[in-house]
Amino acid sequence: MSPCCAVQQCMGFVSGIINAMTRIGIDARLLAYRKGGIAEYTRQLENALASLDRDTSYAIIHRFRDRHSHCPAPNFRRLNAYTPAHHRWERTALSLELLPRRLDLLHSPDFIPPRRGARRHVITIHDLHFLDYPQFQTPDARRYYADQIHWAVDHADHIFAQTEGTRHDIVERLGVPEEKITVHLLGINPAFRPTLTDILAAYDVPADYLLFVGTIEPRKNLVGLLQAYAQLYRRRPDLPPLVLGGQRGWNADESLAAIDELRLQTQVVWFEDVPFDILPALYSGATLLVLPSFHEGFGLPAIEAMACGTPVIVAERGSLPEVVGDHGIYIDPEDIESIADAIQQLLDDAVLREQMRVRGLQHAATFSWYRTAEIALDVYRRVLAT
Repeated sequence: MSPCCAVQQCMGFVSGIINAMTRIGIDARLLAYRKGGIAEYTRQLENALASLDRDTSYAIIHRFRDRHSHCPAPNFRRLNAYTPAHHRWERTALSLELLPRRLDLLHSPDFIPPRRGARRHVITIHDLHFLDYPQFQTPDARRYYADQIHWAVDHADHIFAQTEGTRHDIVERLGVPEEKITVHLLGINPAFRPTLTDILAAYDVPADYLLFVGTIEPRKNLVGLLQAYAQLYRRRPDLPPLVLGGQRGWNADESLAAIDELRLQTQVVWFEDVPFDILPALYSGATLLVLPSFHEGFGLPAIEAMACGTPVIVAERGSLPEVVGDHGIYIDPEDIESIADAIQQLLDDAVLREQMRVRGLQHAATFSWYRTAEIALDVYRRVLAT
């Protein structure tokens, strides 16, 4: 063996030892409580890291009562924590649990890191809607995020943002240096693609329908959507039914009460807690998806629907314009007529629907969880090197 090859082999061996000795923690406690949003981001990031990095030792922090394992590869180990997510003493209590584990880096995907859970800390800030729209948060959520976010960005060694818009907000609203923030767009699960819809018959989903997907909570503007739908239904009684796919969130009863108030009981189908393996078919079978949220940090349902070949109508708010680009129809979420007109436009124009279907499929194909994880891993390594 030449001296050069020997040196390269030695360097590779040492690098392998360093990777094996490095312990990166990912806080996945939220997965015990929720399915979408931040929980989905955490789950998909772990899965993509597992296919990308087989050498580093990962400690996946579970809520001790979580019956599911979120460890996708042999180099991922479960670490149970008793501290519940969003607890008022979480920063201190989780630190005490993690200190004996001697983690080199801890990634907190849910904004707020512990005081000292590892040698280095990385956090993800999905958006700052709790500062801009406090009325759409529970009192506990407002206290948890708004009271701690300034401390969190100062304490973190590095910050992930999902979009450039959120990065700009973090710089402007929280005074964080731009170089401390890295954007990594979210990806799309490969399961989201045009799918046969036969399976929906077992779930009483109508053959022809409009679709909303998301947690039932005030921020999603479900009441505005229902009012627009009722207005349009009065103009055209042949309007396809509206399917609501999503689990209960904060103040869900207030949003769902609008179904009775607007006398839409026969026209609106609530599909609660849609099983994941049904979701691609639910998107694929819809004539269109409407996401009229007052704010979205990213808006995964819009991209998932596009990946299934479904045209989308979205609010011109938050990160949705950046994520959807010029491949959707935009509405003003506070203008009921705007929502109704967009639905009618798309229903009446089959050519436009087909154009949007093709463009949406092409656009959705550019979103990759593997790329999200590549960026995350590069940041992990750079932070650990400091």
